[in-house]
Amino acid sequence: MSESCKPSDCAGCPSAGNCSSKPQSLLEEPNKMSNIGKVIGVVSGKGGVGKTMISSLLAVSMQRMGKNVGIMDADITGPSVPKAFGIHGKADACEFGIIPTKSKMGIDVMSINLLLENESDPVVWRGPVIAGVVKQFWTDVIWKDIDYLFVDMPPGTGDVPLTVFQSLPVDGIVIVTSPQELVSMIVEKAVKMAKLMNIPILGIIENMSYFECPDCGKRHKIYGDSHIEDIAKEYGIPVLAQLPVCPDLAKHCDQGTIELFEGDWLDAAVAQIDGQN
Repeated sequence: MSESCKPSDCAGCPSAGNCSSKPQSLLEEPNKMSNIGKVIGVVSGKGGVGKTMISSLLAVSMQRMGKNVGIMDADITGPSVPKAFGIHGKADACEFGIIPTKSKMGIDVMSINLLLENESDPVVWRGPVIAGVVKQFWTDVIWKDIDYLFVDMPPGTGDVPLTVFQSLPVDGIVIVTSPQELVSMIVEKAVKMAKLMNIPILGIIENMSYFECPDCGKRHKIYGDSHIEDIAKEYGIPVLAQLPVCPDLAKHCDQGTIELFEGDWLDAAVAQIDGQN
């Protein structure tokens, strides 16, 4: 079988099952001290849709259901998960590996910002080095007794999402979007990439769907009409939640108190994710 052969060509081939060109698994083994249940990727087709905030809210909401939760900040060049949780300083390590930093409420967090001398230092690395660090967050970090590990990925369909999809046993992804038609178009790229990589899509969460007036309660679609239902219907994907533009959520992220947010926007979403897994 030549390198140009497709897996489907194996049918009827006399070398089937004993072929040097047989595709090999690229999955990396986790740290031997790790005990991880489900791995959920949080992705977006483009930046600026609030993916890190959604990742944080999903983790907090899942923890409120009584689950042990971790967050892997795979956005190496733009890490922001530690700030949302008010985590500063460096992660600890032992002879067996790197120990995630715990948030105030007990969520395990690993980010490149917890390994830098100064958290404001830029990470000016090429793609292969960044991909290698993401793998190390899986192989070298001790994720102990984690029911759900959320992987906050950078936007787009480049090196890091590809590395995560190939190297980690991802059980499913959540796609984050916003109402603009341009964003909706780019979401389709993320959907198609996941399908190409055979990664289950658990659902779509639309952020900044509307603004609810605190005085009259009327909802205003300040970013235009949502197109999320059309995409969800076209690809047979559930809409897990639609979150409002909420100054309090932005304030919690800025102040590092995301674990204190009030609201049930994602309760049904995490229950559905838990039910699918």
